[in-house]
Amino acid sequence: MATRNEVLQAVGSRYRAVGRAERSLILDEFVQLTGYHRKHAIRLLREAPKPAGGRRGRRPTYGDAVRAALLALWNLSDRVCSKRLKPMLPLLLPAAIRHGVINDREGLGALLLRISPATIDRVLSEDRIASQAGRRRRAGMSSAIRRDVPVHTFNDWVNPAPGFVEADFVAHGGTSVAGSFIQTLVLTDVATGWTECVPVVTRSAPLVIEAIRSAMVLFPFPLKGIDFDNDSAFMNEHVVPWCRAKGLIVTRSRAYKKNDQAWVEQKNGAIVRRLVGYGRLEGIDTLRCLNRLYAAARLHVNLFQPSFKLKSKKRIGARVHKTWDDPQTPAARLLARADVCSMVREKLAALQASADPVELIRLIRLAQGELGERVDRRGTSPAKDQSEPPTNGARPSAVSVAQARTPENLHKRAYRRTKPVPKKPSRLDPVAAEVRVWLSLDPAMTAAAIHARLTALHGPLVGVRSVQQLVKRIRSELLKQEIAEASQALEEVA
Repeated sequence: MATRNEVLQAVGSRYRAVGRAERSLILDEFVQLTGYHRKHAIRLLREAPKPAGGRRGRRPTYGDAVRAALLALWNLSDRVCSKRLKPMLPLLLPAAIRHGVINDREGLGALLLRISPATIDRVLSEDRIASQAGRRRRAGMSSAIRRDVPVHTFNDWVNPAPGFVEADFVAHGGTSVAGSFIQTLVLTDVATGWTECVPVVTRSAPLVIEAIRSAMVLFPFPLKGIDFDNDSAFMNEHVVPWCRAKGLIVTRSRAYKKNDQAWVEQKNGAIVRRLVGYGRLEGIDTLRCLNRLYAAARLHVNLFQPSFKLKSKKRIGARVHKTWDDPQTPAARLLARADVCSMVREKLAALQASADPVELIRLIRLAQGELGERVDRRGTSPAKDQSEPPTNGARPSAVSVAQARTPENLHKRAYRRTKPVPKKPSRLDPVAAEVRVWLSLDPAMTAAAIHARLTALHGPLVGVRSVQQLVKRIRSELLKQEIAEASQALEEVA
């Protein structure tokens, strides 16, 4: 636009000074150069340039004196917002004049009392930014750590090598998040799906560091990078520097975007919630029981449980078409990669040789049973420690333990009816015998016809649906009676 204005100033004077034929040539050249419509170009070239100096405006109502006085009153009000400062001005102004903070000269007080909240915002805008060290918004304590950690989304994972994991917390607070309770740190490898779960007794940076250190030992391959969410338990001045000191590439997901951590979010439900449930877990003894559960479950999940892995995702209009690879165990995916060293393969082979799926499921069910009892007995009596073998020397088999407490009923409290529930009488009870006689004489009689006959004889009793249920029950009874009579007749003939 600036270039067009320069061309207009250079061509306009020549356009207005020449004749009609030359004007047409100048106009053609100007339109081709600027892209203006021909009529608009004629209008621009005909107008004479406006004199320099700009338009004249009114003098400002609130000058520097008002701004300085308003800044002093804003500081006296403890820097409240303009809508709260406006009604405070009549209260602060006399005291400020009395103490010499403001010099009421040339009607300065009247101008301050007349100013609007919107004008206060406009006059104090630069001072407010300066008071916040150049920031328009007050930053939190961990904002500097979050800004220092780069953002990593779901689409940024492009066939990573084993060792890049996503981390997330699963809370075991039950129906309330008040107080202190156990949380599980879940770390999932993006390339293979290998998952490690480490419980922590409470949320604190030192315990998070210890949990990550324990998980680094459990993984059969060295960790290369870790992707956190925006939880303050991760984004602090203790966890992030420690991870970087260990040589880990630290990234984070976007706030309120759970799909950025889809790999670990899937394992939160498929592993942790499936094994532990949603009950409230707290205390050191429960933490030890949870450790025993995860020690057995990590081998059962990573060595023997196949899982699907997303291969590609393609959007077609409003639908998303996803392609999955064949279900494989995380150990099989790890062995199938060509970039896995021999040391990792040997370690994985040793794990597979020593792991027994039947024994592992027995240990899982024992730990689950103890966790279920701790959830049920919380607040009444301490749960028995089932980590020791039975005293009578009889060891429960894996099949008996697996059948004793199924995963579906693991944390369900047994329903106990306190008193019998009496059956409510039906309006059709007095006429049930009459309906039975009608169906005995005419088995093909419909429920609608019976409902019409009952309404004509006894008035409106119930709806057609209730009559249908009664007819269904009576027909079933009549059919059973006929079958019993036929069977008795055959026995007599025999």
